[in-house]
Amino acid sequence: MSLYSEYIKEIESRKTDLGLAPLPIDSADLLSEIIAQIKDSGNAHREESLNFLIYNTLPGTTSAAGVKAAFLKEIILAESVVAEITPAFAFELLSHMKGGPSIEVLLDLALGDDAALAAQASDVLKTQVFLYDADTSRLEAAFKAGNTVAKDILESYAQAEFFTKLPEVAEKVEVVTYIAGEGDISTDLLSPGHQAHSRADRELHGQCMSTPEAQAEILALQVKHPNAKVMLIAEKGTMGVGSSRMSGVNNVALLAGKQASPYVPFINIAPVVAGTNGISPIFLTTVDVTGGIGLDLKNWVKKVDASGNAVVDENGDAVLEEAYSVATGTVLTIDTKAKKLYNGDKELADISSAFTPQKVEFMKAGGSYAVTFGKKLQTFAAETLGVATTPVYATSKEISHEGQGLTAVEKIFNNNAVGVTSETPLHAGSDVRVKVNIVGSQDTTGPMTCQELEAMAASTISPLVDAAYQSGCHTASVWDSKAKANIPKLMAFMNKFGLITARDPKGVYHAMTDVIHKVLNDITVDDRAIIIGGDSHTRMSKGVAFGADSGTVAIALATGESAMPIPESVKVTFKGNMQGHMDFRDVVHATQAQMLKQFGGENVFQGRIIEVHIGTLLADQAFTFTDWSAEMKAKASICISEDETLIKSLELAKSRIQIMINKGMENEAKTLNGLIALADQRINDINTGTNPALAPDDNATYYAEVVIDLDIIDQPMIADPDVNNEDASKRYTHDVIRPVSFYADKSVDLGFVGSCMVHKGDMQIIAQMFRNMEAQGNKIEFKAPLVVAPPTYNIVDELKAEGDWDILQKYSGFEFDDAVPKNAARTKYENIMYLERPGCNLCMGNQEKAEPGDTVIATSTRLFQGRVVADTPEKKGESLLGSTPLVVLSTMLGRFPSIEEYKSAVEGIDLTRFAPPTHEMTTKYTAQAVPVKVV
Repeated sequence: MSLYSEYIKEIESRKTDLGLAPLPIDSADLLSEIIAQIKDSGNAHREESLNFLIYNTLPGTTSAAGVKAAFLKEIILAESVVAEITPAFAFELLSHMKGGPSIEVLLDLALGDDAALAAQASDVLKTQVFLYDADTSRLEAAFKAGNTVAKDILESYAQAEFFTKLPEVAEKVEVVTYIAGEGDISTDLLSPGHQAHSRADRELHGQCMSTPEAQAEILALQVKHPNAKVMLIAEKGTMGVGSSRMSGVNNVALLAGKQASPYVPFINIAPVVAGTNGISPIFLTTVDVTGGIGLDLKNWVKKVDASGNAVVDENGDAVLEEAYSVATGTVLTIDTKAKKLYNGDKELADISSAFTPQKVEFMKAGGSYAVTFGKKLQTFAAETLGVATTPVYATSKEISHEGQGLTAVEKIFNNNAVGVTSETPLHAGSDVRVKVNIVGSQDTTGPMTCQELEAMAASTISPLVDAAYQSGCHTASVWDSKAKANIPKLMAFMNKFGLITARDPKGVYHAMTDVIHKVLNDITVDDRAIIIGGDSHTRMSKGVAFGADSGTVAIALATGESAMPIPESVKVTFKGNMQGHMDFRDVVHATQAQMLKQFGGENVFQGRIIEVHIGTLLADQAFTFTDWSAEMKAKASICISEDETLIKSLELAKSRIQIMINKGMENEAKTLNGLIALADQRINDINTGTNPALAPDDNATYYAEVVIDLDIIDQPMIADPDVNNEDASKRYTHDVIRPVSFYADKSVDLGFVGSCMVHKGDMQIIAQMFRNMEAQGNKIEFKAPLVVAPPTYNIVDELKAEGDWDILQKYSGFEFDDAVPKNAARTKYENIMYLERPGCNLCMGNQEKAEPGDTVIATSTRLFQGRVVADTPEKKGESLLGSTPLVVLSTMLGRFPSIEEYKSAVEGIDLTRFAPPTHEMTTKYTAQAVPVKVV
């Protein structure tokens, strides 16, 4: 059977079984067959083959794009004649192919001997921005050889005509509202974790957004209001919290955006989304990627009494009152020039934050990628011509306050900034391009990152990036047919692109399903680094790490840069002493509770950097805090560490990188060896005093300062989704933190110890609990299932070497076997301990899940509805979060313990301890400029 016949068979199956259109073509072999049928004028499949070529072939660097570009070149050169595709139409099709082989063809023609074709190709090239070194080198060489067409193209690029000649953003944008949910809207609603396997199939994945009923309602609004865009709203909440932002935004755009190109299927852009409390930072970045609009509505405000004091309810929470209605079906107008939101002539809100000069550029260009590449291309052209760069784009927003010191994040941004002109240090509010040191791609969004890289015609990792890693942790639990279809292809692509990959495409080294955040934490060897990762929990305890969508990961991989504002910071310090029966996880949860109490319910962490002065805690343990900062709605978190502690953390990182090298994971570029060399240099700089551990200046300015009192934390602290709260907007927020005594005698159906929130010490705690019980003559049994998933293989190996794994094996009823991995997700659990393969496991909810309606106590991070546990008609699933000893004890009892039972169970056990630093960890402000890289 021919590839075309198989494709037709697949088309019929998709149409019959799923109601879907044909899958877009990315295969060179299939497209070659299609082109052969087009050339055969009598072929029965010729007409549909033409449609497949024109409208259903993926652009960029897919192998199919190479074949398409070559065929279009044949048509332009009259080597092939296709009545339906004139040379002019062929040029138009090339203009929509973004880059890679299409640019190569256009350059061939532009720099060729046929003057007429050269002029046409030149006109198309002037609209293109996705050029790479190989392309720009050809232009530069031709220009230096005296080619006038090359000079003409470069002059156009130097003027950034590819941007200036685009239509301006419409002054008025009509929208019709659709309330997608009340309270925070998790991206799980827009792109469910359990459907992660289908994200690369955009049309198929689009069907899982929200509910079929909701999609029908949105479509009905579009029919009723054909001139308005549907604006999805998080009423009384924040839009887009959680992970999987790119697929979430893609789904919204697919349903309520506009098609990016008539010749590229299922790539939609420019959605409009909004939230009472705005858009979560990472989700907003993703909206920018697509040239969309994200609004902070502020349509519910705190009610105040006659004295101006906030009115609170019986729980002490602020009472909200509606400032204006955005009920579904309300037609509003966005004025992009006045930057106001109107209902008719009535002004509702100032929305200027959505229309900064930079964001307007993204909207005009159809997304942030085109702006990023456009700036680089303009700079190249101007330098090649020897002329000054014409101011076209909004200049970097450079804010500097005389006499004001720098926070830690301000120091990191100043150290990594590129393309700025300021001679003085930059402060929060500045908007700059920065060099990215470390990049991480995870495996459920990785296939989309591959698509983004192909679409922007990138073929290799930027040399500016110190290291990049492709994980296999999100699909580690079950090696099922979906994983077998997606993961090897992903690993092969990323390995070839230049990343260190969890799986070896050649099968030489053992598959490593380690949790991505743990690996990124280890390969970050500089506390001044900037890290970009394709997951909201990219929150390293060295440097500053930003969770990102798959597209921002792609741009960081391709260019080694990212553009973002320098965020404000909130300083967190500690006082007092941890009580002996408390675990550091309890401190993390208490931080959120005490912060909310100190600021009257306002989450001062939201959208800002948490600068936590953690000092004495190694990076492995400190990660528990930075990881949770995603649930605090912070943009990122920075750990301020003492010199000695940072050196110990770097030595541990070196040892783990060496293990990766020993396993055979090093690449041709010797990336991992390079990281060890960077770590050695950093350690030397600290030891010699040349450059001590990162610390803020003693007169740095913060948005807020939070002091956490360790003395008052006397019970295990539980983060509760509060699933039965009468106010739906207060469910699943991560803001409800309660002591264990609140849950007296509440039954537990399943416990989970795992995910990125645990470290080696957590596994040791379980072993110590078992040994203590043995010594006390107590029987070790489980009245509820306990699932244990160590975060990394390194930890498993170390536990085996030190003897702790033996006792875990002794009391387990199931132990993972890499030689025979599970091929189906578990749907029922016995009252035993399951020792699972390293990876995310239940925290992801895309493979393993608890039984519907269960009450789960877990160490993970997910409170999202339906993520770890689904609801039943009779009972909502609950995913409560706590420390490792609390989870283990709860499964042994089949219920939450009393505080007395808990204290007895952990007596004498070495829990994760933390002692605050005894001195201020700041540097003396010198009023000297911090070096800024100017490129």
